Amino acid sequence: MDRTSCDDLQAASGAQLISAPAISVVLPCYNAHAFLERALESLRAQTFQDFEIIIVDDGSTDRQTIELLDAMPDEIRMIRQENRGLAGARNRGFSEARAKLILPLDCDDWLAPEFLAVAHKAVTQAPVPSFAFADLALEGEADGILQKPFNLFEQLFFNQLPYCMLMPRTAWETIGGYDEDMRLGYEDWEFNIRLGLNGFNGIALGKPYFHYWVSSGGMLASISRARHISLWRHIRTKHAAAYRPRSLWGLWRKWRRQPSVRPLFPYLVWDMAYRILPDPVLLGIFRILRPLSHSARENRRAARA
Repeated sequence: MDRTSCDDLQAASGAQLISAPAISVVLPCYNAHAFLERALESLRAQTFQDFEIIIVDDGSTDRQTIELLDAMPDEIRMIRQENRGLAGARNRGFSEARAKLILPLDCDDWLAPEFLAVAHKAVTQAPVPSFAFADLALEGEADGILQKPFNLFEQLFFNQLPYCMLMPRTAWETIGGYDEDMRLGYEDWEFNIRLGLNGFNGIALGKPYFHYWVSSGGMLASISRARHISLWRHIRTKHAAAYRPRSLWGLWRKWRRQPSVRPLFPYLVWDMAYRILPDPVLLGIFRILRPLSHSARENRRAARA
């Protein structure tokens, strides 16, 4: 290669590096025309504007959604693929992202204007590789604020972290992306466990910058919770070493002084029940205890206020 070609290549590479945004926001979309504009408006209102928007159309079949996506402005990157589920759509968006920091955002949720600015500062100034997340402001069929601490021991039993986290692209690459076999949900729970087990630090922003839409027809309420035990069994099998009694004890000792939404005892009881009771009984217990969950308790408190 001659000197002129080398100079041209270096110039092109430099221009690409300069033009790369600080953050890539990845929005999976499947028949979500009713919500997408609200999510996009929340991004346009961000006080931090050095980001790109990537919409992954995961095989939408709804006419209104297709027409809305066809009309997206040029500054929004549009990727279309056959339906691969939420994990597959996120993985595709992450793989196409140009930034070193990436934020997944579902189409029916939205952000407070400060989210990207505060999260970007937290992650870029962290002394160790970290991801950042906000408390949840419940919307739709629920109300209230869910405080979200990061406690890896607790995370092994319940998904206390939101899926919407600003993270280094290298974190996604290191742990191998989202598990595309988990098409019935909880793919974010399993992903978040892998982040913790691989040493990535979670930074709680401590304010409800993330607005989370709750619907009885949503995937979590209508599909995932009905299969809670089988999905958790998949997670436990995949990370069997972490769920061994000695490992659980070591994790508890390491994380016991970190913020948690429950004391140790209920986790020990739930782990013992998992080991000795059949799945139908466990699912029945889970349904009975569901009204005692963090989100259910906060929803009742907000309703009384």
